Amino acid sequence: MASLKLTKRAIEKLPAPHPSGKQQLIWDTELKGFGVLVSGTTTAKTYVVQHKLKDGRTRRVTVGPVNALDLDGEDGARARARKVIGEIYAGADPKATAARRTRGAMTLRVALARYLEARKDLSPKSTAGYRRSVERYLKPWLDLPLREITGDMIEERHRSIKRELDRGNDQDGSVKVTGEATANGVMRAFRLLWNFVAERDPDLPPNPVRRLRKGWYHVARRERMVRPDQLPAFYAAVDALPSRTAVDYIKLLLFTGLRRNEAAALLWEEIDFAERVIRLPAKRTKARRKLDLPMSDFVRNMLVARRALGRDGPFVFPADSRSGHLTEPKFPLAQVARDTGIAISAHDLRRTYTTVAEGTDISPLALKALVNHSLGNDVTSGYVIATVDRLREPAQRVGDRLKDLCGIAAIEGAVKKLG
Repeated sequence: MASLKLTKRAIEKLPAPHPSGKQQLIWDTELKGFGVLVSGTTTAKTYVVQHKLKDGRTRRVTVGPVNALDLDGEDGARARARKVIGEIYAGADPKATAARRTRGAMTLRVALARYLEARKDLSPKSTAGYRRSVERYLKPWLDLPLREITGDMIEERHRSIKRELDRGNDQDGSVKVTGEATANGVMRAFRLLWNFVAERDPDLPPNPVRRLRKGWYHVARRERMVRPDQLPAFYAAVDALPSRTAVDYIKLLLFTGLRRNEAAALLWEEIDFAERVIRLPAKRTKARRKLDLPMSDFVRNMLVARRALGRDGPFVFPADSRSGHLTEPKFPLAQVARDTGIAISAHDLRRTYTTVAEGTDISPLALKALVNHSLGNDVTSGYVIATVDRLREPAQRVGDRLKDLCGIAAIEGAVKKLG
C-alpha cells in the first residue's frame, strides 16, 4: 500500500479506476490511519480510516466519498477521520456505535416490515391482521423511531382506540363490536414488535406497553350462539334464503363446526365422497394441522346434492369475487337476523356446533379432534391418534342431535312414513 501526503491536488492525480484493476489504498503520511481508497473498476475515490481496536481487531470505517467532502476544514474528511481515530483510542468501536445509532432510529414501520419478513410461519390472515392493527390504528406513529414512543403515548392511544370504535358503532340494531378487544389487540401487536426489536437491540428502553399492566380492558369471552330453542326458526330461515350457495354454506358451518374461511374456500378435490371424508390440508387450517373430518349423513347428502348442480370450477361455494369463492356470509346472516331476531356470526355457528356436540356426551378428545383443536400436550393425549374411523360415530351422533334440534329428523321421519 502506497503512502503520500494527501492534498487535494495529489488526490485528483490518483488514477481511478486503478490500472491494476484492483482497489488501492493510499495512506496519508501526516495522519496515521487516514487514507483514500481508489476503486479498481470505477472512478470512485473514498476517504477511509483504518485502525486497531483495543481488542486487536482491525476496523476500517468509511468517512465519505472524495467528490462529496472537502479534505480539510472544520467538517472536512481529515477532521472527521481524527474524530473516528479519537473514538478508537478511547476504546469505542465506530462501526458498533453506528449500528446502535441505526437501530436506535428504527421506526415502527421498519420494525413491522422486519418482523413480518422474519416470521415465515405466519399465515396470510395473521400477516394481514398485524398490518391492519399497526398501519390503521397506529398510523401517526409509523415513521417515529420506536424509542420515541412512550408509556404515556401507549396509555392515551389505548384509550382513544376504544373511544373511536365505540363512537362509530352501528346504530341499526345489529350486534355491536366494542373497542376494548381491538384496543387490547393493537397494543399486543405493538408489544410484540418492540420485543422483536429488543432482542436485536439491547439498548432499547423497557417496553412502554408495560404501562398497561393494570390498564388492559377486560374482554369477556364471547358466548353468543344459536340456542337449542332457536334452532328450528334459525334453520327454517336459512333454508328460505334466496341464494342456494348461502343456504348450503351456512348449513355446512352449522353441521361441521368448520371455520368460516375453511368452509368458504372448500375445494371439490378436498371432498372424498367414497370415504365420506372432508380432507383439509394443514396449509388450509388455522391450526396448521391437517383435518380429516368424517361427514355425517346430513353433510354428505347436502354436498352430493350440491355436486349434482353441475357447476364448473374448483370451489364448492363459488362466487363472483376476487378469490373466486364465497368469502363473507354477513349479508345472508343479516337476512336471517332480520327474519328471526337471531343475530350471529359465522364463528358463532362453530360455537353452536361445539356446544351441541358436548351435549351428546362424546369424549372430550373426540370433540377436540372434530373441531381440529389440539389434543393436548400431556403424555396420555400425545399417544392418542384420532383416526377417521374412530371419529365417524361421534360425528354422526352430533349430526343426528343437530337434526333433532333443527326439526329435520321429524320431517325425515314423516317422509319415510308417507313412503
